[in-house]
Amino acid sequence: MPRPMSATSLRAWFARPSRSSTRRARITLAVLVLAACSANSPKPAQADVASAAGIFHVEPVRPVAELLPFALAATPPVEHGDFRKTDLVDLVTLDPTIKLDIRYATTRNFLGTPLYSQARAFLQRPAAEALVRASLALKREGYGLLVHDAYRPWYVTKLFWDATPVDKHRFVADPAQGSRHNRGCAVDLTLYDLKTGKAVTMPSLYDEMSERAYPAYTGGGEDARARRDLLRRHMEAEGFAVYEYEWWHFDYRDWQSYAIGNVRFEDIAAPRGR
Repeated sequence: MPRPMSATSLRAWFARPSRSSTRRARITLAVLVLAACSANSPKPAQADVASAAGIFHVEPVRPVAELLPFALAATPPVEHGDFRKTDLVDLVTLDPTIKLDIRYATTRNFLGTPLYSQARAFLQRPAAEALVRASLALKREGYGLLVHDAYRPWYVTKLFWDATPVDKHRFVADPAQGSRHNRGCAVDLTLYDLKTGKAVTMPSLYDEMSERAYPAYTGGGEDARARRDLLRRHMEAEGFAVYEYEWWHFDYRDWQSYAIGNVRFEDIAAPRGR
């Protein structure tokens, strides 16, 4: 059974001789676990708070450094079906005006710990091409797309579930079922103003686990709700559906056609042109 890893024990384990493929896996694990260990700073007094920087935080059920080795050692659920071949595309290669703010590659996320070793965003090709069409339509309204997350390895979904308090599990996917992010058919995003280049104000923070995050929330500012609804309208026009608890989360219509993925970003092949 995996045990929590300290920085010292991890370095000793990583230094052992290995084949190149195993060594690459250890590099990934080293980056993630060391980041998790370094992020074990004192927790806020409240169970969930919004920081001065506008980042929503929750108190993990257990420290991320303890949970990460278990998540990495776990196996995704077995699926049966005739799935399409995975064709994950790096979004910025299709539309360089799509901006990235990949929170899970930084400490600026609800767990306060980096979970990705690279700040990149991938979607299955049909979903990526649909997102580009939505981006083009929004430009005529004066807005660009700012992506926070897209394809997500399954082990991160398991980590989210294990770390999140049970009363907030509706905001995270059950790893036993897998996430649509794991299938490369879900994207978390917001709008930015083309004139200023800055993200717009929405009714809630990204990853906020409250009613303000609901797409149908009627509180807050009228302008913020109008921008939220504008984003939803253009995303739905291209085959995406909003998640009922998160205005920023959109699932592409063909998500059931793809299997759950657990490949790390650094192991995804370079995108090919078409």
